[in-house]
Amino acid sequence: MANSNDYTSLLAVAVQEFIRAHEHDDERQLVLRHKAIAGVPAARVAEQIAARRKAKDKLPGYYQTEGIVYPPGINLEQSSSEQTARYKQYILQREGVPLGTVADLTEGFGIDTFFLSQAFQHVHAIEPNESLQTIARHNHDRLGARNIHYYNTTAEVFLGDDPAVFDLVYIDPSRRAGTQKVFRLSDCIPDVATLQDQIFAKTNDLLIKASPLLDVQQGLKELSCVKTVYIVAVNNECKELLFFCRRGYTGAPLIVAVNLKHDVPETFSFTLSEEQQAQVTDTPPASYLYEPNVAVLKAGAFKLLASRYGVSKIQINTHVYTSDTLVEDFPGRVFKVEAFVRSDAKEVLPFFPEGKGNVITRNYPLAAEALKKKVGLQDGGDKYLVAFSGAGRKFLAVATRMK
Repeated sequence: MANSNDYTSLLAVAVQEFIRAHEHDDERQLVLRHKAIAGVPAARVAEQIAARRKAKDKLPGYYQTEGIVYPPGINLEQSSSEQTARYKQYILQREGVPLGTVADLTEGFGIDTFFLSQAFQHVHAIEPNESLQTIARHNHDRLGARNIHYYNTTAEVFLGDDPAVFDLVYIDPSRRAGTQKVFRLSDCIPDVATLQDQIFAKTNDLLIKASPLLDVQQGLKELSCVKTVYIVAVNNECKELLFFCRRGYTGAPLIVAVNLKHDVPETFSFTLSEEQQAQVTDTPPASYLYEPNVAVLKAGAFKLLASRYGVSKIQINTHVYTSDTLVEDFPGRVFKVEAFVRSDAKEVLPFFPEGKGNVITRNYPLAAEALKKKVGLQDGGDKYLVAFSGAGRKFLAVATRMK
């Protein structure tokens, strides 16, 4: 990727026109056909094409703005989406954070930095990678952000050197080099658990973005003053785990599981004690089946979900719920059962005359692919075959999705 001294070559009119004209091309073939494009190595132009294609859905505001420069793939992959960045603006409003000055201790590609600049009067952006910060700064200028102050340094140095105080500190630690999965915040850089006291010397409010792989309970063990945990999914794919901390807060944290969809977001809020105290009994499957969205599953609200929505859990270790009457606002997928069948092609296929269906397995001996092969179904169609374990037996339900 271009460094801070030569990214401007990507802004040449001929290069930008080529990027837009070839946005649907296979960038690997492009590199084979061209050595350079308007004097810029073809590999660098191909990287911009691939990144811009990813940005079309993830960052539509960036995609639609001329002259945006994209970073290496890993930086784009790890950045927030526009949808999750905007949700953080809602969090600020919900938590009553004053919107004066914010410090973003981990600017990176600058997506959250930009959206914070739309909410706060002043943003202090800290990033040790000079090349990455130069690109982010260029893009912010193209997007019209004029209230961001840039610091090419580390979070630790900034906290030690800058005497200012802030209405909010935001931090998005990244996993350490060589660490494939994140199981603890201490696996990340900066180590926010170690820095938390130093951060609270400069602010009352701290918002931490963690990997969706991090266990909520583990995060609560490592952090203090957690007021709210936000588990954020987009179209049923878990994207972010956010810890909102307020200095001096000693109450029980609220867990907010939200699935951001194209229509109305699904939100389920609870405390851990509510889940612990909830009671649930095994119930055979009835007319409707319910599968919680991934944010609720990540939150671990397995028992409370049943009592809140008046549905029954089919089995303690099977996260599928049921009811005789339809519960339309259940936070997840809803299915109407057409029939219960055995895992035999002769019994299943008459319900799928075109031989196509969508197979779901939950706490079932066979994975979806294996069950599909066993009953002779191919992917597609409108109907579902939902397989799961109940109390003492296995079930296969032919069903239609209602939500």
